Amino acid sequence: MKAFVGLGNPGANYALTRHNIGFLVIDAISQSYDILDFKAKFHTLYSQGRIDNRSVFLLKPQTFMNVSGKAVSAFQSFYKLKPEDFCIIHDDLDLEEGKIRLKFGGGHGGHNGLRDLTQKIGPNFWRLKIGIGRPKMTSLSSADYVLQNFTTDDEAWLVPTLQNICTHLPLLFETDPHKFTSVLMNESINS
Repeated sequence: MKAFVGLGNPGANYALTRHNIGFLVIDAISQSYDILDFKAKFHTLYSQGRIDNRSVFLLKPQTFMNVSGKAVSAFQSFYKLKPEDFCIIHDDLDLEEGKIRLKFGGGHGGHNGLRDLTQKIGPNFWRLKIGIGRPKMTSLSSADYVLQNFTTDDEAWLVPTLQNICTHLPLLFETDPHKFTSVLMNESINS
């Protein structure tokens, strides 16, 4: 993996919404690994730095979520990256809050940001899915739920999830990147 892409929507109105968890992960990685100098180009904010002695890019597309592929495709073309060089970090309604799943390839699962990425660069990229759970109130649509801000109750799982991702991120560079999710699952069981 050479480029970590957090999916989200640009603008202060969306900064702390569940749909923007990808941006929050990129911000946490940026702080943890001192990769701070973000530039605006290719419809994205991006920075380059090192994690575990490996050169990596951090990206936050500045298109809206549903057209994230435009930014990633432009970045990919300029830097001559392959789809498998990307790890796309995004929210997942079907995972419990704070649960993490790493997957290579596959469909979009109804996620419009992934749908656009798949159309622009193909399906063969890594996906780091962060569970945000489903709405507790059945009257709330999924679309409205993902655009709600995280609550103070959410901090109980959100803060440790971000910290654990940053702590164990170097495991993604090992021969078996799935060790990353195994370690995180084990930690969540023991906490």
